[in-house]
Amino acid sequence: MSRTVSSWILSSARNSIVLRGKGRLYSIYIPNRNKIKWKLVFSKTCLYPAGSCSLDNIFSLRKAFRHTSTEEEHFSFQLSPSQINDILRAGELSHKILNLSGKNANSVLRFESNQLASNSPIEDRRSAATCLQTTGMMFGVFDGHAGSACAQAVSERLLHYIAVSLMSRRTLEEIELAVECMKPALPILQWHKHPNDVEYQEITSQYFENLRVYWQHLLDLDTEPGFSLEEAMVCAFKRLDSDISLEVQAPQENELMRNIALQVAFSGATACVAHVDGLHLHVANTGDCRAILGVHEEDGTWSTLPLTRDHNAFDEFEIRRLKREHPRSEEKTLFVNDRLLGILMPSRAFGDVQLKWSKELQHSILENSCDVEALNIYQYVPPNYHTPPYLTAEPEVTYHKLRSKDKFLVIASDGLWEMLSNEQVVKLVAGHLTELNMQKPQLAFEKPVNLGYMHSLLLQRKNRGIASLDQNIATHLIRHAIGSNEYGEVDQEKLAAMLTLPEDLARMYRDDITVTVVYFNSETIENYYGNN
Repeated sequence: MSRTVSSWILSSARNSIVLRGKGRLYSIYIPNRNKIKWKLVFSKTCLYPAGSCSLDNIFSLRKAFRHTSTEEEHFSFQLSPSQINDILRAGELSHKILNLSGKNANSVLRFESNQLASNSPIEDRRSAATCLQTTGMMFGVFDGHAGSACAQAVSERLLHYIAVSLMSRRTLEEIELAVECMKPALPILQWHKHPNDVEYQEITSQYFENLRVYWQHLLDLDTEPGFSLEEAMVCAFKRLDSDISLEVQAPQENELMRNIALQVAFSGATACVAHVDGLHLHVANTGDCRAILGVHEEDGTWSTLPLTRDHNAFDEFEIRRLKREHPRSEEKTLFVNDRLLGILMPSRAFGDVQLKWSKELQHSILENSCDVEALNIYQYVPPNYHTPPYLTAEPEVTYHKLRSKDKFLVIASDGLWEMLSNEQVVKLVAGHLTELNMQKPQLAFEKPVNLGYMHSLLLQRKNRGIASLDQNIATHLIRHAIGSNEYGEVDQEKLAAMLTLPEDLARMYRDDITVTVVYFNSETIENYYGNN
């Protein structure tokens, strides 16, 4: 995810969208009874943020129909409803917990996930897995910046580090003995992946060796590891970030592996991971991904329960933390233009060694590397870089004991939360649940009904016979995030326009979006309380 582009404001009206930013960049709706059609008008007087777009690339796209003009370039984009659905549903992933014994003892009923790219390639990643040597399931969302390398590495490795941190000494000894004797080791995780999820196949062996070094360290402790779940998650986050830093400093003869290590360390990623085991829900967060619970109250209304805080310049706790960790002389330069040292939006993240290492170490590593420009490594030392590290991957961990009224957990990258509030997300998920049951939810935070809203509801009901409901709730959320009008209903023209923005422009109006929704089994949760 690119975090260097200025904030842009998206406002919609009934028959047009106006995209406002630096300079003049806007779109005009072209009425057409048969097809969804928008015209984008790009003024050549626009002062674009550095590196944000290339007009030469935009004009060459096959999607665009060019009309020559001395002052403006005009583009028309068309998408049918089925094409819109194909784009939105391409990254769908869902998994239902099997009920093999007739009794579902897992408090997770099912989960649904999806992604929509803004960057090319997408910089977000996601993970979901069942713990095989301990109990519970884990779900993670990872938001990359300055490239996808760090998010990719963290999505592959972090759940393993957490799982190992939770294992007993006996289990760790069994795994170590099997590896030492070159015998098959006990599997640690059962992954639940999308067919298109990628892996760093070339560096898997090195990742495993460093994971092994970690569990050997745990075995070297004088006592049983015995971490609490909170301690295990904190230790795993910090250890992985340390390994990312050390791997790029270690001598490496294989150029490909060396380059991957460089890209991982010099890019960055925020992370939000949930661990669910029976009634026990732990959420570890570093950065500005977010997790919330949807709660169905006894009176039939829905409420939200935030489980994370966004770690950025808008959080007073983060500001105070950083001020405690650095001299008073740096108070005014820690956050510049609402960014850490004027560079980074999140104040906690994996990787980003250029905000953790000394200037000397950075220079030493990059000086001995190959062409860093070819690897798209961002080299910049801010003017007020005096007392590193300024960035940490240490997470905040929240514990919540599940209740039967806790119906679902939503974990998403900030691309969703920039478009929808916590309350809107819960309202949409609750509405989707009841829509599937042919019911309408009663929401505590629903706005008073007005004529415009009633008109929108009537149109929605009229169109139900034509447009099928998204079966995947994550798709439903993404559709509303980028296509909702002022009444909270999806505007097909706006949705098409947002999906057909050229790659170089899309990031100005929407970020990569990754969403995972975990549904809880209320009956199982009630049984836990009954049995106890």
